[in-house]
Amino acid sequence: MTQKEMEQQLRQNYERDERMMALVFAQWCVNHNLDPVEVYRKAYPHQETSPALVEMLELTVPKEEAGEIEHDTLLGVLSLFDNSDLAAVVMEEIQSLRKTK
Repeated sequence: MTQKEMEQQLRQNYERDERMMALVFAQWCVNHNLDPVEVYRKAYPHQETSPALVEMLELTVPKEEAGEIEHDTLLGVLSLFDNSDLAAVVMEEIQSLRKTK
């Protein structure tokens, strides 16, 4: 495998993993009656919505059909991508969810 092929493979793997992170985030939001785009914008108010998030929104299912995604699972996935701004907003949402129970 050449250096260029290796770099391309790494990029493809990263993009695949980024889409998976976006899907986990989006489905977690749906499961908790939150708008994924709105939560994302709280974390990144000066950025366009992530193309990976937009793509993965189409793959979410209604919460009645989805499996549960634990808060810690989502936070762990976000930390793998060093997505601390979004993780901070998710923590705020988790606190709000706990208050309404």
